[in-house]
Amino acid sequence: MANTAKPVLHGYFRSSCSWRVRIAFALKGIDYDQVNVNLVKDGGQQVTDQYKRLNPMQQVPAVTIDDMTLSQSLAIIQYVEETRPGPRLLPSDAKQRAQVRMICDIIASGIQPLQNLYVIKKIGAEKESWANHFIQRGFEALEPVLKQTAGVYCVGEEISMADICLVPQVYNAERFKVDIGQFPTIKRLNQTLLNIEAFKVSHPSCQPDTPAAVQA
Repeated sequence: MANTAKPVLHGYFRSSCSWRVRIAFALKGIDYDQVNVNLVKDGGQQVTDQYKRLNPMQQVPAVTIDDMTLSQSLAIIQYVEETRPGPRLLPSDAKQRAQVRMICDIIASGIQPLQNLYVIKKIGAEKESWANHFIQRGFEALEPVLKQTAGVYCVGEEISMADICLVPQVYNAERFKVDIGQFPTIKRLNQTLLNIEAFKVSHPSCQPDTPAAVQA
């Protein structure tokens, strides 16, 4: 059973996985505290012994909620979905739920890990072209899927976990110079979602740890 203590999100303003959780909290109307984990300062605060005790994978986000700590953004979002009221983030229809989970997996397993900070630091000088290539490749698969499933949002007419995953990934695509115009369905959905308050307030440009140079 959920308790009354505010969840604590350990994250980073530009982490797409942290942003997913911020969106979910905003959609559900969940009040929470943030602890900033700077992924680049002093070699990255995520690799400290203190943070490793919180999340052995040394990644963000980690959320302390209901007397436990969860990592992995989709696990966090699904827990919130199952324990908190508010707009549902998974459809009631089984086929649509499967489509939402498929889209989430395409992004969270097939695209995002190949361009996250740890990976591209290992790539070195070719990191921009590496990230561009794998996001492009992923979007070439995602576009026809969304063309089949989308209504107003990624799957039908309700915002879901699929939309929560899509918007941060498009943000990353633009950072790595992917031409979103090639993907009209992705572009339309992203533009629609960015006009919704939950996506605005959770945006990397307006977080407590957002550097002044990139603030909205």
